[in-house]
Amino acid sequence: MVLRYVFLVIGSLIITVWGIAHFFGTKSVVNGFGSISLENKQILTMEWIAEGITLCFIGVLVLLVTWFAGPQNLVSVLVYQATAWMLVMMAALTFVTGAKTTITPIKVCPLVKSIVAISFFLGSAL
Repeated sequence: MVLRYVFLVIGSLIITVWGIAHFFGTKSVVNGFGSISLENKQILTMEWIAEGITLCFIGVLVLLVTWFAGPQNLVSVLVYQATAWMLVMMAALTFVTGAKTTITPIKVCPLVKSIVAISFFLGSAL
């Protein structure tokens, strides 16, 4: 029982911090694309921040569900598995598209998302 909480809380904190890191890294990532139009910079900024918000939402959702409903509740288990699959899909997308860039955080991103997804799967199954 305690191990479930550990996997869920640690995973939630990791993905929330990773989402927050997106907010601080946005400017340097956008600038890393060099000379691009203002419109493209705005779109990159929007997408980078949107991913950060999504990751924070996933982390906070799992944390709140765990805190208020407990990890054994059927709805909690569904939330854990749904968010884990969402992270798997996001990791796959990042791996296929962004991880082949020279930007180190984007290369690490699929690994972080995958580790958290595994922790959510474990937290829902133990």
